[in-house]
Amino acid sequence: QGRLVESGGDSVQPGESLRLSCEASGFSLEYYVMGWFRQVPGKEREGISCLSSLDDFAYYTESVKGRFTISRDTAANALYLQMNNLKVEDTGVYYCATDLNLVCEKNGPRFRYGYDSWGQGTQVTVSS
Repeated sequence: QGRLVESGGDSVQPGESLRLSCEASGFSLEYYVMGWFRQVPGKEREGISCLSSLDDFAYYTESVKGRFTISRDTAANALYLQMNNLKVEDTGVYYCATDLNLVCEKNGPRFRYGYDSWGQGTQVTVSS
């Protein structure tokens, strides 16, 4: 059975950078749509970036455009999120996800039939 494990979160100051990793096991992520999601206490989980499986189309939510970069390393079987110029509002728990019913569209990642296989996530805290 496939499994995703997020890592790389940390406490940093505004303007600093982090790279989040999502290591996949039990399946090859090369052929799947992949997404990064962020959850802040009191708010719904938000899809902030996704990467398609066929043409490397990438989506970024407006607040992270130009600062975050999603990438996939098929050799390492891992997904990454490079986060530069971090802001206080980037604080949250970050999750990666993939599923056959996940699509990556111009409006962001969307599960067509729902998703409940979230991992433990990785905490990113940006504060001065």
